[in-house]
Amino acid sequence: MTTTSTTGSTGATGTYAPRPGAAPLGRMIAAQAVLETKMLLRNGEQLLLTVIIPTLLLVLFGSVDIIDTGAGEAVDFLTPGILALAVMSTAFTGQAIATGFERRYGVLKRLAASPLPRWALMTAKTASVLVTEVLQIALLTVIAFALGWSPHGNPAAVLLLLVLGTAAFSGLGLLMAGTLKAEATLAAANLVFLLLLVGGGVIVPLDRFPDAAQSVLGLLPISALSDGLRDVLQHGAAMPWGDLGILAGWAVVGLAAAGKFFRWE
Repeated sequence: MTTTSTTGSTGATGTYAPRPGAAPLGRMIAAQAVLETKMLLRNGEQLLLTVIIPTLLLVLFGSVDIIDTGAGEAVDFLTPGILALAVMSTAFTGQAIATGFERRYGVLKRLAASPLPRWALMTAKTASVLVTEVLQIALLTVIAFALGWSPHGNPAAVLLLLVLGTAAFSGLGLLMAGTLKAEATLAAANLVFLLLLVGGGVIVPLDRFPDAAQSVLGLLPISALSDGLRDVLQHGAAMPWGDLGILAGWAVVGLAAAGKFFRWE
């Protein structure tokens, strides 16, 4: 370590260069977010789940008439649901699995002992999720336009739906990762993904299910997000307040429960 000295009227005082200490909080969060994003994009299994599967589903069901999606072009119905699926795959499934194994291997425990506060670590993870979602949505939008998609509606409503959907799924994913063992999280997260893909109005319209099931399925976050996006992008609705309310409720409950029950070890 090098030292420099300054001389004043009271004598010589020693100072150290560089100064020891943590980097500014904003820089730490940004660096951790970049690292989280790189690890996510380098993970082949998560990349398959978050990017490739939604893309393949959009191309397959958007170009081949397999499922009756009602009046209008199939791609106009499918694209909002696939966008909702992309948000769920990243914010819930991918984040739950990655965080669960980080917790198992002691990564979170070590990061919790670093100068980066725990809430800042979760902020960095959320930022990584948002970056990945931007890439997903951009890719899916390009493909949907190539398939003949004709979106309508208010972009602000779409943005609000996506943000609340991300918050809702992030809270549920962190709750699962922070309370279950990593292997259980892996199995449960993938199972939930498959169940919600089938029964969440992503590909199969909810009105194809029995009336009793529709009332229950409509309260799920994936159903609220896909239906809300569909109301705006396909039907030109101004602001789907009912779906926004459901997503906000899930976001508050999920994030609060994750903050209370999350175990770092």
